[in-house]
Amino acid sequence: MAEGDYNAVAEAIKKIIPNEDYDDGSIGPVLVRLAWHASGTYDAATGTGGSNGATMRFPVEAKDGANNGLEHARRFLEPIKQQFPWITYADLWTFAGKVAVEFMGGPVIPWKAGRVDYVDESNVPPNGRLPDGAKGQDHLRHIFYRMGFNDQEIVALCGAHNLGRCHADRSGFDGAWVPSPTRFSNTYFKLLLHEDWYLQKNAVGVEQYYDEDKDLMMLPADYSLIKDREFKPWVEKYAEDKELFFDHFSKVFSKLLELGVRRNKKTGIAEINYVDKVNNPENAKI
Repeated sequence: MAEGDYNAVAEAIKKIIPNEDYDDGSIGPVLVRLAWHASGTYDAATGTGGSNGATMRFPVEAKDGANNGLEHARRFLEPIKQQFPWITYADLWTFAGKVAVEFMGGPVIPWKAGRVDYVDESNVPPNGRLPDGAKGQDHLRHIFYRMGFNDQEIVALCGAHNLGRCHADRSGFDGAWVPSPTRFSNTYFKLLLHEDWYLQKNAVGVEQYYDEDKDLMMLPADYSLIKDREFKPWVEKYAEDKELFFDHFSKVFSKLLELGVRRNKKTGIAEINYVDKVNNPENAKI
Protein backbone atom coordinates (compact mmCIF):
# COMPACT_ATOMS: atom_id res chain seq x y z
CA MET A 1 0.00 0.00 0.00
CA ALA A 2 1.14 3.52 -0.78
CA GLU A 3 3.06 5.40 1.88
CA GLY A 4 0.91 8.16 3.31
CA ASP A 5 -2.41 6.42 2.53
CA TYR A 6 -4.19 7.38 5.74
CA ASN A 7 -7.53 6.23 4.37
CA ALA A 8 -6.13 2.71 4.24
CA VAL A 9 -4.83 3.05 7.80
CA ALA A 10 -8.25 4.27 8.95
CA GLU A 11 -10.01 1.31 7.34
CA ALA A 12 -7.59 -1.11 9.00
CA ILE A 13 -8.21 0.51 12.41
CA LYS A 14 -11.99 0.37 11.94
CA LYS A 15 -11.78 -3.36 11.29
CA ILE A 16 -10.17 -4.08 14.66
CA ILE A 17 -12.38 -1.81 16.80
CA PRO A 18 -15.16 -4.38 17.25
CA ASN A 19 -13.69 -6.96 19.64
CA GLU A 20 -15.95 -9.29 21.57
CA ASP A 21 -13.11 -10.30 23.88
CA TYR A 22 -12.60 -6.77 25.20
CA ASP A 23 -14.69 -4.31 27.23
CA ASP A 24 -18.28 -4.04 25.99
CA GLY A 25 -17.22 -5.58 22.68
CA SER A 26 -15.08 -2.67 21.50
CA ILE A 27 -11.51 -1.39 21.76
CA GLY A 28 -12.64 2.05 20.59
CA PRO A 29 -12.72 3.68 24.03
CA VAL A 30 -9.25 2.51 25.02
CA LEU A 31 -7.88 3.83 21.71
CA VAL A 32 -9.35 7.23 22.57
CA ARG A 33 -7.78 7.04 26.01
CA LEU A 34 -4.39 6.19 24.50
CA ALA A 35 -4.53 9.21 22.20
CA TRP A 36 -5.63 11.38 25.14
CA HIS A 37 -2.90 10.25 27.53
CA ALA A 38 -0.20 10.31 24.86
CA SER A 39 -1.01 13.99 24.30
CA GLY A 40 -1.95 15.18 27.79
CA THR A 41 1.61 15.38 29.15
CA TYR A 42 2.08 18.76 27.49
CA ASP A 43 3.37 21.77 29.41
CA ALA A 44 2.67 25.03 27.58
CA ALA A 45 5.24 27.04 29.54
CA THR A 46 8.17 24.92 28.40
CA GLY A 47 6.78 23.21 25.30
CA THR A 48 7.71 19.81 26.72
CA GLY A 49 5.64 16.64 26.46
CA GLY A 50 2.63 16.23 24.22
CA SER A 51 1.83 13.79 21.45
CA ASN A 52 5.12 14.10 19.59
CA GLY A 53 7.68 11.39 20.31
CA ALA A 54 5.33 8.53 21.32
CA THR A 55 7.10 8.60 24.66
CA MET A 56 4.79 6.03 26.23
CA ARG A 57 6.89 3.43 24.41
CA PHE A 58 9.47 3.93 27.15
CA PRO A 59 9.10 2.38 30.62
CA VAL A 60 9.21 5.61 32.62
CA GLU A 61 5.97 6.86 31.02
CA ALA A 62 4.38 3.48 30.36
CA LYS A 63 4.60 2.72 34.09
CA ASP A 64 2.97 5.98 35.18
CA GLY A 65 -0.05 4.81 37.19
CA ALA A 66 -2.30 7.08 35.12
CA ASN A 67 -1.45 4.93 32.09
CA ASN A 68 -2.36 1.58 33.60
CA GLY A 69 -4.19 -0.54 31.04
CA LEU A 70 -2.95 1.35 28.01
CA GLU A 71 -0.58 -1.47 27.21
CA HIS A 72 -3.69 -3.16 25.79
CA ALA A 73 -4.32 -0.27 23.40
CA ARG A 74 -0.70 -0.20 22.28
CA ARG A 75 -0.80 -3.95 21.70
CA PHE A 76 -4.02 -3.73 19.69
CA LEU A 77 -2.40 -1.21 17.36
CA GLU A 78 0.83 -3.14 16.84
CA PRO A 79 -0.52 -5.14 13.83
CA ILE A 80 -1.53 -1.84 12.22
CA LYS A 81 2.00 -0.54 12.69
CA GLN A 82 3.37 -3.71 11.13
CA GLN A 83 0.96 -3.40 8.20
CA PHE A 84 1.88 0.26 7.65
CA PRO A 85 5.50 0.58 8.82
CA TRP A 86 5.81 4.10 7.39
CA ILE A 87 3.47 5.61 9.99
CA THR A 88 5.12 6.69 13.24
CA TYR A 89 3.75 5.46 16.54
CA ALA A 90 3.10 9.08 17.52
CA ASP A 91 0.92 9.60 14.46
CA LEU A 92 -0.70 6.16 14.75
CA TRP A 93 -1.79 6.56 18.37
CA THR A 94 -3.37 9.97 17.79
CA PHE A 95 -4.87 8.99 14.44
CA ALA A 96 -6.41 5.88 16.00
CA GLY A 97 -8.07 8.08 18.64
CA LYS A 98 -9.55 10.25 15.91
CA VAL A 99 -10.78 7.25 13.93
CA ALA A 100 -12.26 5.64 17.05
CA VAL A 101 -14.26 8.74 18.03
CA GLU A 102 -15.71 8.94 14.53
CA PHE A 103 -16.36 5.19 14.32
CA MET A 104 -18.34 5.32 17.57
CA GLY A 105 -20.66 8.02 16.27
CA GLY A 106 -18.75 11.10 17.36
CA PRO A 107 -17.84 14.20 15.37
CA VAL A 108 -15.16 14.40 12.71
CA ILE A 109 -11.84 15.20 14.40
CA PRO A 110 -9.39 17.32 12.37
CA TRP A 111 -5.95 15.68 12.40
CA LYS A 112 -2.57 16.24 10.75
CA ALA A 113 0.42 13.93 10.37
CA GLY A 114 4.05 14.79 10.99
CA ARG A 115 4.84 13.52 14.50
CA VAL A 116 8.11 11.66 15.01
CA ASP A 117 9.11 8.85 17.36
CA TYR A 118 11.91 9.71 19.76
CA VAL A 119 14.80 7.26 19.58
CA ASP A 120 15.39 7.09 23.34
CA GLU A 121 13.83 8.15 26.64
CA SER A 122 16.00 11.23 27.19
CA ASN A 123 13.09 13.55 26.35
CA VAL A 124 10.27 11.70 28.08
CA PRO A 125 8.32 14.26 30.14
CA PRO A 126 8.03 13.72 33.90
CA ASN A 127 5.18 11.65 35.28
CA GLY A 128 2.35 13.27 37.19
CA ARG A 129 1.06 15.52 34.42
CA LEU A 130 -2.19 13.64 33.76
CA PRO A 131 -5.48 14.23 35.63
CA ASP A 132 -6.30 12.37 38.84
CA GLY A 133 -9.95 11.32 38.87
CA ALA A 134 -10.03 11.37 42.67
CA LYS A 135 -9.51 15.13 42.82
CA GLY A 136 -11.77 18.12 42.19
CA GLN A 137 -12.01 21.29 40.16
CA ASP A 138 -8.86 22.98 41.47
CA HIS A 139 -6.82 19.99 40.34
CA LEU A 140 -8.56 19.93 36.94
CA ARG A 141 -7.73 23.57 36.37
CA HIS A 142 -4.13 23.07 37.46
CA ILE A 143 -3.68 20.19 35.00
CA PHE A 144 -5.59 21.62 32.05
CA TYR A 145 -4.48 25.23 32.37
CA ARG A 146 -0.90 23.93 32.24
CA MET A 147 -1.71 22.50 28.79
CA GLY A 148 -3.34 25.73 27.63
CA PHE A 149 -7.04 24.89 27.95
CA ASN A 150 -9.81 27.10 29.35
CA ASP A 151 -12.85 26.16 31.45
CA GLN A 152 -15.12 25.48 28.48
CA GLU A 153 -12.52 23.24 26.88
CA ILE A 154 -12.00 21.36 30.14
CA VAL A 155 -15.69 20.47 30.34
CA ALA A 156 -15.83 19.49 26.67
CA LEU A 157 -12.82 17.18 27.05
CA CYS A 158 -14.42 15.56 30.10
CA GLY A 159 -17.18 14.53 27.70
CA ALA A 160 -14.84 11.77 26.52
CA HIS A 161 -16.24 9.92 29.54
CA ASN A 162 -19.21 9.13 27.33
CA LEU A 163 -16.91 6.28 26.30
CA GLY A 164 -15.43 3.32 28.11
CA ARG A 165 -15.28 2.26 31.72
CA CYS A 166 -12.95 2.20 34.70
CA HIS A 167 -11.26 -0.93 36.03
CA ALA A 168 -10.44 -1.40 39.70
CA ASP A 169 -7.19 -3.17 38.85
CA ARG A 170 -6.00 -0.20 36.78
CA SER A 171 -7.21 3.07 38.32
CA GLY A 172 -8.91 1.86 41.48
CA PHE A 173 -12.23 3.08 40.12
CA ASP A 174 -14.74 0.64 38.69
CA GLY A 175 -17.66 0.86 36.27
CA ALA A 176 -19.02 2.76 33.29
CA TRP A 177 -20.23 6.35 33.18
CA VAL A 178 -23.08 5.72 30.73
CA PRO A 179 -25.29 2.77 29.70
CA SER A 180 -23.85 2.60 26.16
CA PRO A 181 -20.11 3.17 26.62
CA THR A 182 -19.17 2.39 23.03
CA ARG A 183 -21.40 5.08 21.49
CA PHE A 184 -20.30 8.70 21.56
CA SER A 185 -23.01 11.09 22.74
CA ASN A 186 -23.82 13.78 25.31
CA THR A 187 -25.39 11.25 27.71
CA TYR A 188 -22.58 11.78 30.21
CA PHE A 189 -23.64 15.38 30.76
CA LYS A 190 -27.35 14.51 31.01
CA LEU A 191 -26.68 11.87 33.65
CA LEU A 192 -24.28 14.07 35.56
CA LEU A 193 -26.96 16.74 35.84
CA HIS A 194 -30.15 14.76 36.29
CA GLU A 195 -29.24 11.62 38.24
CA ASP A 196 -28.77 11.58 41.99
CA TRP A 197 -25.20 10.62 42.81
CA TYR A 198 -24.03 9.07 46.08
CA LEU A 199 -20.42 8.96 47.26
CA GLN A 200 -19.49 5.45 48.40
CA LYS A 201 -16.48 3.21 48.54
CA ASN A 202 -16.24 0.59 45.80
CA ALA A 203 -15.16 -3.03 46.25
CA VAL A 204 -11.49 -2.08 46.55
CA GLY A 205 -12.15 0.76 48.99
CA VAL A 206 -11.88 3.71 46.60
CA GLU A 207 -14.48 6.47 46.85
CA GLN A 208 -16.56 7.15 43.75
CA TYR A 209 -20.08 8.30 43.00
CA TYR A 210 -22.86 5.85 42.16
CA ASP A 211 -26.35 6.32 40.81
CA GLU A 212 -29.23 5.02 42.92
CA ASP A 213 -29.10 1.52 41.39
CA LYS A 214 -25.27 1.42 41.41
CA ASP A 215 -25.33 0.60 37.70
CA LEU A 216 -23.30 3.67 36.72
CA MET A 217 -20.59 5.73 38.33
CA MET A 218 -18.92 9.13 38.26
CA LEU A 219 -15.48 10.07 39.48
CA PRO A 220 -14.99 12.83 42.04
CA ALA A 221 -13.45 14.86 39.20
CA ASP A 222 -16.62 14.37 37.14
CA TYR A 223 -18.87 15.37 40.00
CA SER A 224 -16.85 18.53 40.58
CA LEU A 225 -18.05 19.82 37.21
CA ILE A 226 -21.56 20.39 38.58
CA LYS A 227 -20.32 21.88 41.86
CA ASP A 228 -18.27 24.59 40.17
CA ARG A 229 -20.02 27.78 39.05
CA GLU A 230 -17.84 28.18 35.95
CA PHE A 231 -17.95 24.54 34.85
CA LYS A 232 -21.63 23.81 35.51
CA PRO A 233 -23.10 26.13 32.83
CA TRP A 234 -21.12 24.23 30.19
CA VAL A 235 -22.37 20.91 31.55
CA GLU A 236 -25.90 22.28 31.21
CA LYS A 237 -25.30 23.53 27.66
CA TYR A 238 -23.83 20.24 26.51
CA ALA A 239 -26.59 18.21 28.17
CA GLU A 240 -29.14 20.29 26.29
CA ASP A 241 -27.41 20.65 22.92
CA LYS A 242 -25.68 17.60 21.46
CA GLU A 243 -24.61 19.44 18.32
CA LEU A 244 -22.91 22.16 20.37
CA PHE A 245 -21.04 19.54 22.38
CA PHE A 246 -19.97 17.68 19.25
CA ASP A 247 -18.73 20.91 17.66
CA HIS A 248 -16.76 21.91 20.76
CA PHE A 249 -15.41 18.41 21.34
CA SER A 250 -14.18 18.17 17.76
CA LYS A 251 -12.21 21.39 18.17
CA VAL A 252 -10.76 20.66 21.60
CA PHE A 253 -9.86 17.02 20.96
CA SER A 254 -8.07 18.07 17.79
CA LYS A 255 -6.25 20.73 19.83
CA LEU A 256 -5.31 18.10 22.42
CA LEU A 257 -3.82 15.81 19.75
CA GLU A 258 -1.72 18.71 18.44
CA LEU A 259 -0.12 19.57 21.77
CA GLY A 260 3.64 19.58 21.52
CA VAL A 261 3.69 19.22 17.74
CA ARG A 262 5.95 21.96 16.36
CA ARG A 263 6.18 21.20 12.67
CA ASN A 264 9.07 22.45 10.58
CA LYS A 265 7.59 24.92 8.10
CA LYS A 266 9.53 23.40 5.20
CA THR A 267 9.24 19.67 5.91
CA GLY A 268 6.07 19.46 7.97
CA ILE A 269 7.90 17.14 10.36
CA ALA A 270 7.70 17.85 14.09
CA GLU A 271 10.72 19.05 16.04
CA ILE A 272 11.92 17.30 19.20
CA ASN A 273 10.66 18.80 22.47
CA TYR A 274 13.74 18.72 24.70
CA VAL A 275 12.96 18.31 28.39
CA ASP A 276 15.91 20.47 29.48
CA LYS A 277 14.98 23.62 27.56
CA VAL A 278 12.08 25.90 26.70
CA ASN A 279 10.86 24.68 23.32
CA ASN A 280 7.94 27.06 23.06
CA PRO A 281 9.11 30.68 22.98
CA GLU A 282 6.33 33.24 23.21
CA ASN A 283 6.43 33.95 19.48
CA ALA A 284 6.14 30.27 18.50
CA LYS A 285 2.87 29.04 17.06
CA ILE A 286 1.98 25.59 18.37
